[in-house]
This record gives sequence, structure tokens and C-alpha cells, in this order.
Amino acid sequence: MTTHAGKSATRNSGTAPWARAALGANLLDSDGKLGITIFEEVTALAQQHAAINLGQGFPDEDGPREILDAARSAIAEGANQYAPGQGLAVLRHAIAAHQERFYGLTVDPLTEVIVSTGATESIAAAILAFAGPGDEVLTFEPFYDSYGAVIGLSGATHTTAPLRAPDFQPDAASLEAAFTDRTRIVVVNNPHNPTGSVFSRSALELIVRLAQRHGAIIVTDEVYEHLTFGAAHLPIATLPGAAERTLTISSAGKTFSVTGWKIGWLTGPAHLVAQVRTVKTFLTYTSGTPFQGAVALGLGLPDDFFSAAAATLRKKRDLLGEGLRAAGFDVFEPAGTFFTMVDAAPLGIEDATDLARRLPSLIGVAAIPVAMFCHAEGAQRTRSLLRFAFCKRFDVIEEGARRLATLRERV
Repeated sequence: MTTHAGKSATRNSGTAPWARAALGANLLDSDGKLGITIFEEVTALAQQHAAINLGQGFPDEDGPREILDAARSAIAEGANQYAPGQGLAVLRHAIAAHQERFYGLTVDPLTEVIVSTGATESIAAAILAFAGPGDEVLTFEPFYDSYGAVIGLSGATHTTAPLRAPDFQPDAASLEAAFTDRTRIVVVNNPHNPTGSVFSRSALELIVRLAQRHGAIIVTDEVYEHLTFGAAHLPIATLPGAAERTLTISSAGKTFSVTGWKIGWLTGPAHLVAQVRTVKTFLTYTSGTPFQGAVALGLGLPDDFFSAAAATLRKKRDLLGEGLRAAGFDVFEPAGTFFTMVDAAPLGIEDATDLARRLPSLIGVAAIPVAMFCHAEGAQRTRSLLRFAFCKRFDVIEEGARRLATLRERV
């Protein structure tokens, strides 16, 4: 195996598919032994030490009552068998209406929308549909771990373009260097996890130009589209020259605090959507019948629901930020998502992975090291960074902030 800048440490050929997926998600050690995800490890430590888990990005409060009641009613009324593989018509129409309402994007609910088991399945189906051995799939780094796993599974080469502190915006020179004529797909996670950045219009326009130049498909992950703080979300598909090559992906989990429902969707040009659907059909076929109508209802909620959800989350971001600054971290204030990234270097700590393993016993708080979202070179660059989640109840964040404020005297 070899490691080179911006690429995963494998040549993919001759490696079992499971091993490619594990390696892509940073689950294989240098001896090829299979490990567990850092999320599992940190969660176990949090449970062991009764720590507040600010590592995993799921809310600890339920979503709007009307959505929950709609799901209960659907179950009681017998919506418990397979939905159509493409998704219930009511949800496909609601997704199309949502895209038109918020972004002016016109999509045909009959041919340009599919419902998936969360955004994760849409992303996996899109990558597996279009990328294989000899191709490159480009992501920004740090990257959500499922991207690396699926790219590895596909047999394609995972290439990256760095997002650097403090603003974590795409760098033009690095991005241009990362694209090649073998780049089959560029995955655009915006708003971005784990950095919390919201990409500027100029950055998105550059991505479109480079995708056009190299004949690449753009696959977006926009699950935090409604959870931004001042910087409005701009879907890349709205930009000139983008729509014909872009597959736009989102989900209900983050917006409506129903991550366990796993209802996502993909929209885009009919011929690309049909090709993705071919793969998606043989992954899960269909999912969450009683939840699909409830999500359709949610997508039609008034504008103040969406603005209030973002405003509440912003207050939680600010509350956690106070505790993180009191702890002595250098805090990178996010423009969106559930996450705040910090640098532990001001505390004299360069190894954030070691700190993440110590935090649950040290102060009773859990976080995730950012290096786990990177290849080897990126892991070195982000070695002192941690990610904290603020999508928790106010009382939980208040207690977490109180505990964090004691860190400086304990390290």
C-alpha cells in the first residue's frame, strides 16, 4: 500500500471490497487490522464515564409534533408495507415543491426525484452508479467518513482538496490541482461537516467551471441546508451551467430532528436520476413508508418553522462557544450545521485524538478528533483539531460548557 498527498492509502485493485470500504473510512490500522469507528469508541468512553456526548451529531429532542403525529397516524392507518421504489408520490411532489419554494429550482417529481434511506444511501448510490476503477472521486477534506467508505467500495481513487483554517473555504489553487481528467465525480458537502463552513458563491462557481472543464458529475450533500446562521444556503444546482450535471441530495433528519427515520432524497436531470435509481433499487429498494408522508407534511411547514429552527440552533452554537473559549480552545465559529471545530494547540496540545480519548474521564465531555475525517496528510494538518456538536438540549449544552470551562486547569 502507498500513501500520497490527497489520495487514500490504497491502490484498490486486488483488495477485497470490504477492506477498501474500511480503509476509506479509516477503519484499518497499519497492519490491516479492522477497528471500530471513532464514533463508537468515543461513545463507549462517554457511557463509561457518564460524560456528556458532544461527539455524535444527532439531536436529543424530537421534531415538530405535527410530523410525529402524522407518522403515528400513517402506521395506525396501515401504511406499513413497501412504498414504491421511487418513493411515495406525496413526498416526491413535496420535495419538488420545496426546491421551487426555497431555491427556484424546477424538478419533475415523476422523473427527477427519488426517495432514499437517508442522504447516505443517495450519496452511496450516486457514487456507485458513476465511479469505478480508474476513476477519481474528489471530496473536500476533512470529509464525512461515509464518502471515503463508498469511494473505496467503488474501486475509484479518492482524491481531496483541503479546507484550511480559519474560514475553511475551498482554495482555488488547491482545487484546480485536485481536478484531473479522471475526476468522474466531485462531492460537494455544503453546509460542510465537520468544519461548519458555508461555501461562498465564488467557490461554488469555481467548482462548476472545473466540473465542466473535466466532464465531472457534481454530487451534493445539503442535509444542513436550513441550518445556517446568517449565510444563506445556495444550492450549486442553481448556478449557470450546473443543473445539467448536478445531483442534489438532502434529507429530513437534521432539519426536523428525526435522524432515526432515515428519509432522504435526490433530485437532478432525469437521465442521471434514472441511472442512480438503478443502483439504489438494489440497495434498499424502498424505506420508511409511514415516515414519507410525515416528511412531506414537514417540507410544507411555514417559513417561520425553518427560520426558528436555525435561530434556536444558533443560540446553542453561541452557548457552547462560550464554554469552548473558556476551556482555552481556539474556536472556529461555524456558519452552519450542528458542529463547532476548535484547535487545542493554545492549550499546548497537538494530539487531539489523544485528548478526545481523555476528555470523557478528564472533564466528563466527549468530542470527535477531526483527523479521523482525513487521509494521512490531512490528518497531520488537522492533528490538533476537535469537533463538538451543539445539537443538544440547552440544559445539556449549559452543563457541557460548565465542564469545559474546567479543562484549562486539568490538562
